Amino acid sequence: MKPSSKNIVWQIGDVKPEERFAMLQQRPLTLWLTGLSAAGKSTLAFALERALLEAGHPCFVLDGDNVRHGLNQDLGFGTADRSENIRRIAEVAKLMNDAGLIVITAFISPFREDRLKARHIIGEGVFQEIYVDADLATCELRDPKGLYAKARRGEVAEFTGISSPYEPPLSPELIVHNSSGTQQVSLEMLYQFVQQKMNEASSSHA
Repeated sequence: MKPSSKNIVWQIGDVKPEERFAMLQQRPLTLWLTGLSAAGKSTLAFALERALLEAGHPCFVLDGDNVRHGLNQDLGFGTADRSENIRRIAEVAKLMNDAGLIVITAFISPFREDRLKARHIIGEGVFQEIYVDADLATCELRDPKGLYAKARRGEVAEFTGISSPYEPPLSPELIVHNSSGTQQVSLEMLYQFVQQKMNEASSSHA
C-alpha cells in the first residue's frame, strides 16, 4: 500500500540494521502462528517468548485478542476488516524486526492470501509461517472462551471453522501438531526451529 500523499518521504537513519543485529546477537524473525481458535497459538506463543527471553533473545508476542484492544479496536471480523487486521500486524512485525527483535504472532489469519501479503511485507526468510494444527473437534472440546458454543448457537457471526472457512497453509515452514501432543513437546519443537533459523542466518552472514 502506497502513502496517501506524494509529500511523504522515507527517512533513512544513521543506524544500519546489521548494527542492531550485532548488538542483540540475533537475527530477527517473525514466527507467524496460524490455526483455528483454541488450537493453542497464544499459549505456545507466550511460552516460547518466555523460553527465548530466558535464553537471552529479545522478543515480543503480538496476540490476536490483545491488538484488538488498541491498535485494531476499530476493526470487525468481516473479510475486509480481517484482511486489514493482518496487514497492520505485518507492518508492526516488520518494524519490530527492523529493530532486531524476534516477533511471535498468534492470529487465526484464516485466509492464505492475507498470510501471503504478510510474508511480502515482512520479507522472505524473516517471515516463518507456522501452522498450529489442531482439528476442529479438539478445538471445540477445548473452547476456553466459549466461542464455539456461541457460534453453534448463531450468536457469533463469521466464526472461523463454523460459519467462515479456514484455509490451512499449503507449505508452511513448520507444522506443529497440537491436538493430542503435550504443550512441552510443541514448545520444544518451536524452540529448536527458532535456533535452527538463527544458526542458518548466522552461517549465511559469516
